[in-house]
Amino acid sequence: MHTQKMMAGKVAVVTGGGRGIGRAIALGMAAEGAAVVVVDIGASLAGSGQDAGPAQEVVAEIEAMGGEALASTLSIVEPANGERIVAAAVERFGRLDAVVNNAGILRDTMFHKMSYVDWTDVIQVHLMGSFLLSRAAATQFREQNGGAYVHMTSTSGLIGNFGQANYMAAKMGIVGLSRAIALDMQRYNVRSNCIAPFAWSRMTSSLPTETEEQRQRVKRFQQMTPEKIAPLAVWLASDKAIDVSGQIFGVRNNELYLFSQPRPIRSVQISDGWTPELVASVAKGAFAAGLTPLERSSDVFTWDPV
Repeated sequence: MHTQKMMAGKVAVVTGGGRGIGRAIALGMAAEGAAVVVVDIGASLAGSGQDAGPAQEVVAEIEAMGGEALASTLSIVEPANGERIVAAAVERFGRLDAVVNNAGILRDTMFHKMSYVDWTDVIQVHLMGSFLLSRAAATQFREQNGGAYVHMTSTSGLIGNFGQANYMAAKMGIVGLSRAIALDMQRYNVRSNCIAPFAWSRMTSSLPTETEEQRQRVKRFQQMTPEKIAPLAVWLASDKAIDVSGQIFGVRNNELYLFSQPRPIRSVQISDGWTPELVASVAKGAFAAGLTPLERSSDVFTWDPV
């Protein structure tokens, strides 16, 4: 029995599509029948330099599979380039159905040492880049009365990590952006969701390997290949996920997660209103059991990848 491919006849744009998770998603989209625009400036992990090679290589891989693809080395932080990328997709393939905002850079440093440039560069690529391409695609999606966004967030943002204030702020900003798009564009049959991926890629290759324990941790991480992320991204971009929007998912090796989103968990009220003293004596105790501990992602995901 021949089943139709999940993305047959659809067109997807994948940013950061030349390497790592983006490459795996681009290839996964193509394997399910999508034509893919592979956007990658070919920069270093820290965001410097440019190389047309990675995007072009992925296009060649997709074409070798019998698929259709187009490379773009336009930088997503330039305001006009979102429009250009969308226009290129529509011009070449006639439509646009999915945007995967995956491109990112890292500038890890402890907060009290973080420079303005380290802050703004990371925000620019992750958050501004996601906005600019999403906004450009929104016009097309609205005209077509349909479309899907898949944005990459991170448990570094959702939970926490050391030395990543810029990255955490950007990744939490993306959660808000995704939710806003889901609400504002629901009437046009447009969906927007986030994935927090765990994968061994350039983004995690800087993990220390000095002790045996660290080496074992890295070994476990290396099982979590970027290819593990692709199936969830492809499903979210497809019509099979037509009723799923505004959600946050995670992938860790062979496990998929659905994350909770902030909602009130406790309340306390006082009939005559609060004073600072009453907050200290009443509210603090009432909330104590519900306070979220200062954990990092690795404190929450303590078990070995399944």
